[in-house]
Amino acid sequence: MPVYEYRALDAAGKSKKGIIDADTPRAARQRLRSQGLFPIEVTWTSVEKTSSGWRHLTWHRLSPKDVSAAIRQLATLVGSGLPLVESLNALIEQSDSPEMKRSCTQIKDRVVEGGTLADAMSSHPKMFSPLFINMVRAGEASGALEVVLNRLADFSESHLKLRNKIRATMAYPFFMLFVGLAVLFFLFTFVIPTVTGMFTEMKRALPLPTLILLQVAGFFRAFWWLLAAGLVGAFFWVRKMAQTPRWGLAIDRFMLRAPVFGGLVRKLIVTRVTRTLATLLASGIPLLTALAIVKAIVTNREIVGALDKTIQDIGEGSDLAGPLRKSGVFPPMVIHLVAAGEKSGQLEEMLNKIADAYEDDVETTVTSLTSILEPVMILLMGGIVLFIVVSILLPILEMTKLVK
Repeated sequence: MPVYEYRALDAAGKSKKGIIDADTPRAARQRLRSQGLFPIEVTWTSVEKTSSGWRHLTWHRLSPKDVSAAIRQLATLVGSGLPLVESLNALIEQSDSPEMKRSCTQIKDRVVEGGTLADAMSSHPKMFSPLFINMVRAGEASGALEVVLNRLADFSESHLKLRNKIRATMAYPFFMLFVGLAVLFFLFTFVIPTVTGMFTEMKRALPLPTLILLQVAGFFRAFWWLLAAGLVGAFFWVRKMAQTPRWGLAIDRFMLRAPVFGGLVRKLIVTRVTRTLATLLASGIPLLTALAIVKAIVTNREIVGALDKTIQDIGEGSDLAGPLRKSGVFPPMVIHLVAAGEKSGQLEEMLNKIADAYEDDVETTVTSLTSILEPVMILLMGGIVLFIVVSILLPILEMTKLVK
């Protein structure tokens, strides 16, 4: 059924905006009038409704930051005592993103039709993960929706904060690497062949560094497009192979054991697993269900396999610490704190402590790696430039001696 964006006035003369589904624009106007609204403008929009919910036909996507902000605003509105539908209306009115307005309007319409908030959110899988949907469902069932929404907002903001810190810390080294490679490409492709062109006309034996430089510069000038195509092809080949079970598992295992960066990847995964599990358990979701949700949001296949075995063992009567220890993929500190949390009945608190500790560890590790990478990159670039300068100067010095 077609969907229309509308702008209308209510009985108090206040302007209202939203979307509505109808067969024709005339039917949409009649439906708005039946809801006590006076339509001013009704236009078709690129969203349609299917049997499983709403489906977007546009290419616009909401960022995690937008979703996190919306959850925080909704938690504040619900916590202030407003009914859910009025809270969603307020969220729609104060949102500046057209895509957020559409999504929230669709969610509000499903709630008005009698659906739960969790069911309405489940029709937007690209916007809300299984973690969000299951926690909201648990919050609605227990009557603690405000508490759950605040926990979700805290979880999202913590995750975004860590990700932004990592990106900000790594931005400078990657920028330096990009600029350095671009400069070297320009030198080897355009500048060096021009400068060293006279050396080939000398018909004299050239020093070894100069010969190497000429060969490398000639290769780059003649086959730079082949090198670029090879790199792009290798990237897509690795990406395709990573989607197969065998190679994907091998790549994920390598990512956990790679020198220097393997420990960082493992710490990031442990942080996400423990923080998510703690948030789910604190919201009243059973352990097995919480582990299944955590497994769904983890992308590393070896960790997924370990969580699968953990779920199976817990279903057979085991505790949580035992299967995690047998998996061999979680650090000993995680195992000991989980075991202590189970014995004391404070598993959620222990999981949050693990997540806090590893978040701090990740920040420290990233900062340390950055402090090491920067001088290494400077030395590497300096070494390459020195080699170029020496390779060009050696023949010039020999020519100077011959002139004398």
